[in-house]
Amino acid sequence: MSQSPNVITVTAANFQSVVLEGSFERPVLVDFWADWCAPCRMLMPMLAQLAQDYGGSFLLAKVNTEEEQALAAQFGIRSLPTVQLFKSGKAVDQFMGALPESQVREFLDRHIPRASDGLLARAQGLMASGDLAAARDLLEQARAEDPSNARLSLAQVQLTAAQGDIAQAMTDLDSLPIELANDPEVTALRGRLRFASTAEGAPPQSALETRLASDPKDNQARYQLAALAVLQGDYASALEHLFELMKRDRSFEDDAGRKGMLAVFDLLGGSHDLVARYRAKMMTALY
Repeated sequence: MSQSPNVITVTAANFQSVVLEGSFERPVLVDFWADWCAPCRMLMPMLAQLAQDYGGSFLLAKVNTEEEQALAAQFGIRSLPTVQLFKSGKAVDQFMGALPESQVREFLDRHIPRASDGLLARAQGLMASGDLAAARDLLEQARAEDPSNARLSLAQVQLTAAQGDIAQAMTDLDSLPIELANDPEVTALRGRLRFASTAEGAPPQSALETRLASDPKDNQARYQLAALAVLQGDYASALEHLFELMKRDRSFEDDAGRKGMLAVFDLLGGSHDLVARYRAKMMTALY
């Protein structure tokens, strides 16, 4: 394999200048390896390819721990391969073992800005303001410049949903790259799309409120009101309706009340006051 300008062998003599000082200019990924380590030999060419794919966004520094035992000891290397990411002169994250490429990309993307991230952020801002045509143009530009950015696929699903094609957005969501499977933003979007699907074709809110006032056991009206409340950003009302639905009928739409509450928790994030309050109410009601 030919040596890339983004891949360098590091020793104790140049570690200070290449890794510690160099990480103030761009992130440095340090691969601690040894020739006898089979997983190291599997991981190294993949890291080198990623250094090329990311176009110099990070430097890959290789440390042969058999030749640089003091350096390995200095950074607490106890198993191989160990890969540490340095930024601003210090190690900020690490992983051990020969992870699959999707997980390594996920690791890198937590720390390394991509060329298309600025375009992606602008596109999402345009979606929020309702300028969907301009958002679509920016996403196309970002995809042309950086087609391997998995988050562009997520933004496309968001655009499809904003355009009103909820069914297609839900289908596309299930086809996202595997590295996004457990992404909190994907989880939240899945819940929002489920509520949007429930609200599609629902009677006007006033009609639903009238139905529920005349018959508090009208689970469908209550569930649709909760969905409308989520889409309006009225999460307190949504959670109250879903909590009441959970208490009244766990069998409705396969426990829609409880599952709906969990989806709203994902939308709000774990630290929101409403999440703490309604999670406690849920636990009390269930147990």
